[in-house]
Amino acid sequence: MNDSSGVPKTAVIVEDDAEIRHLLVEVFEGAGFSTVSVGNGIDGVQAVISYQPTVTTLDINMPGIDGFEAARRIRLQSDTYIIMLTGLKEEADLVLGLGAGADEYLTKPFRPRELRARLDAILRRRETAQSAGAGTTAAPAPRQEQVGPSFPGGRNTASRHGVMDAGSATSPSAGPASVPPPPSGASATMVIAESGGEVPASPASDGALEHVGSTAVRHRDLVLDPDSRIVLIDDREVDLTRTEFDLLATLMESKRRVRTKADLTLVLRGESYVTSYFVGEADKRAIEAHMTNLRRKLGDSPTNPRYIETVRGVGYRLTAEAGSPA
Repeated sequence: MNDSSGVPKTAVIVEDDAEIRHLLVEVFEGAGFSTVSVGNGIDGVQAVISYQPTVTTLDINMPGIDGFEAARRIRLQSDTYIIMLTGLKEEADLVLGLGAGADEYLTKPFRPRELRARLDAILRRRETAQSAGAGTTAAPAPRQEQVGPSFPGGRNTASRHGVMDAGSATSPSAGPASVPPPPSGASATMVIAESGGEVPASPASDGALEHVGSTAVRHRDLVLDPDSRIVLIDDREVDLTRTEFDLLATLMESKRRVRTKADLTLVLRGESYVTSYFVGEADKRAIEAHMTNLRRKLGDSPTNPRYIETVRGVGYRLTAEAGSPA
């Protein structure tokens, strides 16, 4: 099944528990995805490199390499949306997972309907990004018949082993699945579009973001181009995850207006103008973890911020321009 852009949607599911793996296949296929399922981290990394999926789910405790290491290796090769799905609930694990490159972090037991809602939000973000960078063309993901089986018919939907809101059934044997070779001519090469316009070295005007070239904006010596999705500090490129870039772009667009953690959560879901969606404490902790990683990559300090300041008990906003009133 294709999305509205006509490009097939593929998901790689990396999960060593066969019951959960089969339930995830059902959720993804219900959302219109073709699926590739594997049972360990090494096969998962290879599957992502081979098929460049739209979305990848990662368990953390797996044979071979764990989900943290798998995420790091995947991020070197792909911009797939990574959803970590794990029983680890400590904040340190959440920070580590997002720092390794994950976009979402869901703890078990998980609700299939919540996962489906997050998938829908991911697809909305993808469509928005594609609309913004309409000039860049990506190689289409393979259709399911090219990818291989995705456990059709009679799948298990277990209510145990960390899964909620689903009936139980007998589990087939689990184990690592072999990863088929990529289709002929497929390429995992990633192309970064060049920014429209030249980035000047002159400082930004006081009190406002300076638009650079056709699309880029500047705050102090920080430059962000939403079309090419490139961030520069003093002409040095900063490597951000998709989620970190979206958070920074939102704050730069908002200038000195405070954005709450709930507000930023909805922005990442593609629901920034909808107020009826629930935002839980786990979502807010995820925003905090993303902001910690973003500040670290920008070389920013929460105690003496240059770019992003925390409004205690409320949220985040850009710092004032040098020489401008707060």
